[in-house]
Amino acid sequence: MNEDQALSAFAALSNKSRLSVVRCLVQAGPEGMTAGDIARRVGGSPSQTSFHLSSLSENGLISSERQARRIIYRVEYQRIGDLVHFLLEDCCGGNPIVRSCCEPRQGC
Repeated sequence: MNEDQALSAFAALSNKSRLSVVRCLVQAGPEGMTAGDIARRVGGSPSQTSFHLSSLSENGLISSERQARRIIYRVEYQRIGDLVHFLLEDCCGGNPIVRSCCEPRQGC
């Protein structure tokens, strides 16, 4: 991930509703969710949620897949991981104190 891609991804996440959508999709796991389910979960209207889903999709943070008449949205874990990696490796210089926050923990 380069700096421009990271800035674009951070800009997409810098909105409370979009951040809520991403967190909701992370919790949903690989099964994903429909836009209507996401809207209900985050307390937004369907049109607002669609707007936010579009922005997140444009930045590669989420993806969508049509299943019959439904569209399922999923978080792009690799892209989120790339963003975190960019932040920790490039910005923090691999500082072991900063990187320790990402070590696997019991019970997670």
